[in-house]
Amino acid sequence: MRITKVTTKKGDKGKTSLGTNEFVSKSSIDIQVLGDLDELSSVLGLVIVLYRGKELKSKIKDIQNDIFNLGGEISIGTECKDLLKVNRIRNLEEEIQLINKKLPPLREFILPGGNEISARIHHARAVCRRAERSLVMMMETKKYKDIWIKYLNRLSDYLFVLARLMGIDKDSPEDTWKRT
Repeated sequence: MRITKVTTKKGDKGKTSLGTNEFVSKSSIDIQVLGDLDELSSVLGLVIVLYRGKELKSKIKDIQNDIFNLGGEISIGTECKDLLKVNRIRNLEEEIQLINKKLPPLREFILPGGNEISARIHHARAVCRRAERSLVMMMETKKYKDIWIKYLNRLSDYLFVLARLMGIDKDSPEDTWKRT
């Protein structure tokens, strides 16, 4: 699909089209999920701009592409070819294991913050969880592919351990929940 015109005026009445050319309300759950994915990709863009390391930037850009692939599948429906590949879930799982080996054991809930990069990744994790919740709502009424929810679930886990790692790498202590 090539975007040749940004202003089409087709959405002026509160509707928009999915990849199937079906027009739906901008308040529909499909559009909610797609909007949450768009926000997630945007927040990850802030991480890319902030962080100087090329390896992490490359990994985050790959994740942004995954998010677009996921959005494409959601927009087109379960009949579309597989844009989001299963190996991307395995890749996230491997990254989670590698990062976890570098982290101290988790003994309490972590308060997001520490430093800017860690806080931004925590923000991305929270947006990812919202996208996951929206997707679950959509799954209650529409056909879906199992890979969609698995990917978002693994991605939020990856973002959590990555945020911890970035906090530790920047010599910022992890703030933990203080029980009162």
